Amino acid sequence: MLSDSATEPGDAGANDAFIPEFGPTGALRQGCGCEGRIHIDRPLPFLVLNRFDPEHPDSLAKRIAVTSSAYAVWPEGIDDAAALEAIDAVLRHQAESCERILLISVHDREPAEQVLAKAAKLPEFTATISSSEDIAARAAADTLAATLAKVKVDLRHCTIERDKPQHWEPGIEAIVAGDPRFSHLSLALPQNYQRPDGNGIYPQLFHDLSIEIFDALLKAAKAFMAAAGEAAPQHHRALGRSSFIDAAKSADGKLDEICRSYDFLLSVSPINTEKAFAKFSESGFEETPKFRYRPLTVDPDLAKRALYAIDLKSVEAPMLENLFSEKRQEVDYQLTMLAARNTPNFRHASMLLYGTVERDLRDSAIDILASKRPKSDSDGGSVDCYAVERGARTLVGAYRAQDDRFDVAVELREDIAAGLMVSGNKVLISTATNMPAHRLEPLLHHEISIHALTWVNGAQQGLAMFRTGLAQYEGVQEGLGVFAEWAVGGLTWARLRALAARVVGVDAMIAGASFVECFRLLHDTHGFSARGAFNITARIYRSGGFAKDVIYLRGFKTVLDLIAAGGDLTPYWYGKIAPQHIAVIEEFALRGLLRKPLFTPAFLTRDDVRDRIAAFRQNPSLSSLL
Repeated sequence: MLSDSATEPGDAGANDAFIPEFGPTGALRQGCGCEGRIHIDRPLPFLVLNRFDPEHPDSLAKRIAVTSSAYAVWPEGIDDAAALEAIDAVLRHQAESCERILLISVHDREPAEQVLAKAAKLPEFTATISSSEDIAARAAADTLAATLAKVKVDLRHCTIERDKPQHWEPGIEAIVAGDPRFSHLSLALPQNYQRPDGNGIYPQLFHDLSIEIFDALLKAAKAFMAAAGEAAPQHHRALGRSSFIDAAKSADGKLDEICRSYDFLLSVSPINTEKAFAKFSESGFEETPKFRYRPLTVDPDLAKRALYAIDLKSVEAPMLENLFSEKRQEVDYQLTMLAARNTPNFRHASMLLYGTVERDLRDSAIDILASKRPKSDSDGGSVDCYAVERGARTLVGAYRAQDDRFDVAVELREDIAAGLMVSGNKVLISTATNMPAHRLEPLLHHEISIHALTWVNGAQQGLAMFRTGLAQYEGVQEGLGVFAEWAVGGLTWARLRALAARVVGVDAMIAGASFVECFRLLHDTHGFSARGAFNITARIYRSGGFAKDVIYLRGFKTVLDLIAAGGDLTPYWYGKIAPQHIAVIEEFALRGLLRKPLFTPAFLTRDDVRDRIAAFRQNPSLSSLL
């Protein structure tokens, strides 16, 4: 990890000589002058330069520069001499390991007339590209132009101007001219992200442009390397950063501290489920049960203040910033739900996190509920909480035998509903648990081989966010859990009906049905036992109406669709992620930002599991699962 605590901008005086302090891996992050900074992730054959106007903080050119794995940024005027000295020193060091080096000057174009005239329409989307005349620099310029021409904003592709006079920061032209190993590429960027009234920017447009243009620069750098005879990586994104800077670690740590200040699932789950069922039964299933909850360990209002005090702009990585921003929004929703616990507003807040019930999902659930019990689906004997505890400890021990970093604890609890659950790195088993014996192995793989395993793997990734979970990870995470049950041959008709009942129950809850009405729907209409219907209804109506239970069948269908298409589950073992994060995870892994998963689910190596998956791919339908 690059440390930015020792020599940030301003730590050294403007007149102090610049002495580069490279780490053992060739990394450097150092202030230069009063406000400048130079950052080198590792020895690389390029350096992105940006001389910015301190009076205009919303600079796309600066944003792209500081996203790079090798950059120098400084304010115009006061730090010119210090920056030139630092750049010269760093280039001499980089030239020891790179035969050719490309200096990339990135700057902002003058504001377009449409902005100055305060027009409603976005201004022209034009970029200017120039380069030195050597073959490698021209190859980089050609690749950059071709890539940027495909970027579209407001239904318009980027217009490219070529072969204009190059943009040179003071002293850079002399450095390039004085060493044949150095080439130059300049890129002038539009300011179409500026609001026409002059009061700021369009933040989403600014964010999207920074990602697209930075990606184009990486492609240009790869083209330069190939044309210059350097060993170019297989994928251009491997030229991105290979470590998280301290600012990213700091933001992650603050976010994690807030997440650890409360246990969301335990906070919204009742502690008197058994007594509530007894009273509900005594009333003839007519009186809505009263649930009791644990005291909150967090003040939602104070936690939200801390949440939005986290500086995400300083992480210098738009994709990572986006992950943090998504997670912050999710935590905000959770805190809103905690503040609204046991009130009607809880139901509406939960829909922000988990959505409503899609029509096709509801139809699938109803079809499952209407299906007939297969002859092969028998209950057999049962096991109590102690047998579940022994099984959990055995499976945890098997993973720990592979690597002792499988740090997962198993606990018996009297204050949770019957069954088992994973909270962080703890497997919690209710003392009221009594389940069919044939359900034990499937549920253990659901909880330990999926939930606990991805927590452990995520904990190895350098950012706590990967173990606590990226935003919206829960749907596919629970889908993977159900997939594990099916893969080991333990997804019974009864279990699938229970998942379908959760969907139908959530749909009824969202539509305004009462607890008793939902119970009757499951008990009278769909034939669940009184206790089974109560357990499902209690899950759905906890804290005022919890839409989460829709995600199990929804997530399972997502995983099945991936399996049917021949997809790979490997990205999901890096930590707790959602489908929309696959591309980011793959890129981070390519750059070396993420480690290969420490563990993969043990059941995936079994012959019967492989045969079951292969058979499903031949006949991918819900009816084939049983």
